[in-house]
Amino acid sequence: MTRAEPETQPYRQIAPDVKLGKGVRIYGFTNLYGCEIGDDVKIGTFVEIQKGARIGARCKISSHTFICEGVELEDEVFVGHNVTFINDLYPRATNAEGQLQSEADWQCVPTRVKRGASIGSGATLLCGITVGPGAVIGAGSVVTRDVPAEAIVAGNPARVLRLVGQSKSKPKTL
Repeated sequence: MTRAEPETQPYRQIAPDVKLGKGVRIYGFTNLYGCEIGDDVKIGTFVEIQKGARIGARCKISSHTFICEGVELEDEVFVGHNVTFINDLYPRATNAEGQLQSEADWQCVPTRVKRGASIGSGATLLCGITVGPGAVIGAGSVVTRDVPAEAIVAGNPARVLRLVGQSKSKPKTL
């Protein structure tokens, strides 16, 4: 991966410490810093990717998405519009002394999305989970625990509906 190229589109903030792969397409109103982006990734408008996040090759990240520190997307992951990742189990504004929290006052809890998974628009993924390879998360779902490989999940909290390719009429118990 190489250092970020100079700005060619207005209203993009790409910090010098971003590692960009080849063929990355980044649209306007984006904010990337301290992250790694693999080859042939497409990043839509109004996306923020924070330090320590890793995006694999050939991923598509749709507009209005927030990918925070501690998130890893493996290759070929689809992220729909307005998806939010969370990296803190107990978010607070202030520490025990009443001062605004700093990085020393909380622990980043990682989240991993495995190869070929798809996340529907408006989904929220809590931290500390793994989304299995080829899994599909329904639009608007709140994912609170691990998602098995090839599972289709939806709801709040998200629950397994069936496996990818399985008939709707004969759900498999997982």
